[in-house]
Amino acid sequence: MKKNWFILLSLLSLVTALIWYSVISYPRQTMQIIACDVGQGDALLITLKDFQILVDGGPGSSVLECLSDYIPFWDRQIEVVILSHPQKDHFGGLIEVFKKYNVKYLLTTPIDSGSQEWSVLKDLVGGSSTNVVNPHRGDKYRFGLIYLDILHPSEDFLLANSGLIETPQDNFIASGSGGVMGVYTSTLDPNDFSIVAVLSFGNLEVLLTGDIGPKVSEIVVKELLINFNQGVEYIKIPHHGSKNGLTDELLKAARPEIAVISAGKNNSYGHPHKEVLEMLNSYGVRVFRTDEVGDVVFESDGESIWLKNN
Repeated sequence: MKKNWFILLSLLSLVTALIWYSVISYPRQTMQIIACDVGQGDALLITLKDFQILVDGGPGSSVLECLSDYIPFWDRQIEVVILSHPQKDHFGGLIEVFKKYNVKYLLTTPIDSGSQEWSVLKDLVGGSSTNVVNPHRGDKYRFGLIYLDILHPSEDFLLANSGLIETPQDNFIASGSGGVMGVYTSTLDPNDFSIVAVLSFGNLEVLLTGDIGPKVSEIVVKELLINFNQGVEYIKIPHHGSKNGLTDELLKAARPEIAVISAGKNNSYGHPHKEVLEMLNSYGVRVFRTDEVGDVVFESDGESIWLKNN
C-alpha cells in the first residue's frame, strides 16, 4: 500500500514539475535575439512566441545547446533557417539542426561549396520537407510581426559573378518553392555572396551581414541609404570582427546602437581585430562579444531593446 502511495506521489510531483516548466517556458510576447556562442563561427537565433528564425549554425554541433536553452523542449520545428553563405563556420552546425528539427523554410544562396560536409547537408535538406528559397535584393518576407528585407545579393550580381555547374542534376537540391542549393560555382570568395538582410520587428531593425567584405559593403551602404536611412539599432558585425569585414562607410550608414561580434575565444585569426573595435568605439557603439560573455541575449518589445545577459 505504501509503495502505491509512493508511486502516486512521485507521479504527481513529476506532473507538477512539468506544469511549472511549461509555465516558465511559455512563449514570450517579446522578441529575443540570441547570438549563440558556437566558437569561431556564426549562429543567431531570433524567437518570438513559438516562432524561430535561425541565421547560420556555426561550425559544429554546439548550436544545439543554444537551441535547447532558448526553444521549449516540445517544440521540434524551426520555422526559418537562413544560411548566409556556404562556408563551414556558418553551415556546419546546420547538419545537426536538420537531424534534430523540422525546418519549414531554408533561405540560402545557390552557390556550391564542394566540401564533404556540404554534401551531407544537401542530402539532409533534400530528404526533408523543407522549402528551399533563394532570396535576392529587393525581396521582402513577412513572418507574422517580423519582416525581412533582402539587401544582397541581387540576381544581376549572381549571374555576373558565377557560372552554372555543368551537371547540376548531381549537385543541387531543388524544392517545390523553386529554390536550389549548389547550382552555381564562382571564383569569387563565397563571403561575397552572403545574404545581407534587415530584420524588422516594430521599430526595431537588425542588420544581418554574413561575412561580407568591403566591396559588397559598398552595395549594402547604397541600399541602406535608400531604404533604411534612419539607420538600425543592432548590427551583427561581419566576418567575426575581421579588419576585412566592417567598413567605416557601412558603420556610418547603419548607425547602430549595438554591435554583436561572434568569435571563438582565443581564436587563431585574432578576431575581432583591433581596428574594428577602435572603429566601433569611435562611433560610441556598444559592443558585445561571444568570446567574452558566451551567448549574447537581447530582448525587444518592438520599441526598446535591452540586454538579458546576467
